Amino acid sequence: MPDLTIHAQPPLEFIPPAFNPLVLRATQQVLPFWMRSQTAISEIQADNVEVLVDLYRQFQDGKTRFLMAFRHPSVDDPFCMTHLLWREVPRVARAKGVSLQHPIHAHFIYDRGIPLWAGDWVGWLYSRLGGTSIHRGKADWTGLRSARELFANSQFPMAAAPEGAVNGHNELISSLEPGIAQLGFWCVEDLLKAGRDEQVVIVPVGIQYRYIDAPWQGIEQLLSQLEAISGIQSDKLKAEPSKNLSPMEADLYRRLIRLGEHLLSLMEDFYTHFYHQKLPMVNEGKMLLEQSSDHANEGLALRLKALLNVALKVAEEYFNLLPKGSLIDRCRRLEQAGWNYIYREDLKNKALSSLERGLADRIAEEANLRMWHMRLVETFVAVTGHYVLEKQTVERFAETTLLLWDLVTRIEGSNPFQRPRLGKQRVQITVGQPLSVSERYSAYHASRQLSRKAVADLTQDLQHALEGLISTGG
Repeated sequence: MPDLTIHAQPPLEFIPPAFNPLVLRATQQVLPFWMRSQTAISEIQADNVEVLVDLYRQFQDGKTRFLMAFRHPSVDDPFCMTHLLWREVPRVARAKGVSLQHPIHAHFIYDRGIPLWAGDWVGWLYSRLGGTSIHRGKADWTGLRSARELFANSQFPMAAAPEGAVNGHNELISSLEPGIAQLGFWCVEDLLKAGRDEQVVIVPVGIQYRYIDAPWQGIEQLLSQLEAISGIQSDKLKAEPSKNLSPMEADLYRRLIRLGEHLLSLMEDFYTHFYHQKLPMVNEGKMLLEQSSDHANEGLALRLKALLNVALKVAEEYFNLLPKGSLIDRCRRLEQAGWNYIYREDLKNKALSSLERGLADRIAEEANLRMWHMRLVETFVAVTGHYVLEKQTVERFAETTLLLWDLVTRIEGSNPFQRPRLGKQRVQITVGQPLSVSERYSAYHASRQLSRKAVADLTQDLQHALEGLISTGG
C-alpha cells in the first residue's frame, strides 16, 4: 500500500458487517459502468456455473453452507466475483429452470488495511455489502468470530481469497493461508452444537486474465520507460537466437533479464552498503548469469531469494522479530508489528502533550519506513526465475514487466496501485468441484494434533484444486 500513514493513531477498529439491500442494489446498477471505466476488463467468461446454482439452491433449502475460495491474481478480482454472483448465477439458474431467492450475493472477508489506502468510503461500502474485516498479521479474534458467525448463520454464503493478497500471476498460486480451512471446520462444529445437519463445503474458484490483443508494443514501451528510469542505456545488440522465441520476443526477454539483473544489483548494493547485510548468493548468481539463458534465470532466482530474505531481515531486526516461517508468514508478522507502532493501544482515549505526540509520530514514521521493505518482498513473493522462459506467453511477459514496474514505483515513492493498462483483457472464471469439510470433521475432531493435520490437509487439497483450475493455454 502507499506510504500514507506517518502519524501515530489509536488502534484500528473492527469494521462489522452491516448489510444493506439498498446499497447492494445501487452497487449492482453501478458495477458495469465502474468496470468499464476503472479496469481493463472487457469480457468475462464463466464455466461450471451450474455448480454454484446447485449450491445456492441447497443453501436456500437449508441443506448446505458453503464458502467460495477464489484465486487472487489481480486487484480486479472482486469485480469478477460480483459479476459471477450477480449476473452469471442468476442467468444459468434461469436457463436451467432453477428458482432461486434474490439477491444472489455473498458475505466476504477483506483485509482491514484496504480502507487505509483505498479510502474510508471503501470500508463503509464493504460493510454495507456484507463484508467483514480482518487483520491479516495477528490472531484477530473479533474478526474471526464475525466471519465464523456469518459462515454458520448468515443469509448468504461466504467468499474469501485464501492466498491472502494479490500475487500478480495468472499461472502461479501463492501458498494458501490456513484460515479458510479452519473456518470450514468451525462452521461444522457450530452447526453440530446447534443440532443442525447442513453439509459444509468449500468451493474453489479460478480467475485468469488474458489479453484480447497481444500488447507487445505496450510491453516494449513500458520496458523502455523502466530502462530510462533505471539508468540503462538502450542498445542495438541483437538477442542470441532461440528456438522457443521469435526475434522480437527474444529481444524483449533479453531486455527483461537485463533490467531484472540491474535492479537486483542496485538493491543488493543498497542493502549491503547501507544496511550492512551479507548476500552470499550474489557472486554465484552473477556467474550463472554470464552463462546461458537457463543459467541466467537460475542465477536471478538465487539472488532474488537471498535479497528478499535480507529485506525482511532488515525490518525484523528493527521490530525485534525472529525470521520464522515462509516469506508470506514473515510479511504478515511484520505488517502487524508495524501497525502496532502506528495504531497504538496505549493511545486509545488518551490525550498526548505536543512533545509526546512528536515522539509517537516519530515512531510511527520509522515503523512505516521499515514496513516499506516488507512491501517490496510482498510484491515479489511469488516470483520465480523461470516463469517467462518456461512458457513465453504475452501474459507472462506482461505480468513480470508490471511487477518490475511495481518495484520501481515503490522505490520512487509513487503509488503502485496506479498500474499501467497494457490492453483490454478477457477474464476466465472457472468454478471447481466442492471440497467437503463435513466429511473430514471426524478426523479434525479426534485430537488437537489431528485437527492441525486436518486443517493442513484441507488447505493443501484446496491448493491443488485451485492449481487444477489454471488454464495453461496461450
